[in-house]
Amino acid sequence: MAVEKGQTFSGREKVDKYRPIYYAGASGDFNPIHIDPEFGKMVGLGGAILQGLCTLAFASKTVTDWVGDPGKMKKLKCRFSAPVLMEDTISIQGTVTDVQSGRARIDLKVVNQHGVEVLQKVEAEVEA
Repeated sequence: MAVEKGQTFSGREKVDKYRPIYYAGASGDFNPIHIDPEFGKMVGLGGAILQGLCTLAFASKTVTDWVGDPGKMKKLKCRFSAPVLMEDTISIQGTVTDVQSGRARIDLKVVNQHGVEVLQKVEAEVEA
């Protein structure tokens, strides 16, 4: 696939109530804010929240699904800006903003179903 400036792509992920538990098992992040809804409510989060790196993994998957090869991902950065709750739907919109020297820069917008940016300043770099 030829990558060109201006190309766009998107993805969507529905967070079910088990996702933080699955991710905790894979990552070892068993912090109670991620796996205990009552604890999450008690500390003011509205319930258990998804691990930030799992949210970033959703964004990464959207990029690698689009580019076709996970090995082409060279860089990914973001700012974690809002919690993701169980049953949230995360929408990812990517735009190629620059292509130079065989690399493409992609800016991503990652929002929940209310339009709240859960990740900000999301940038990926892939082999073009």
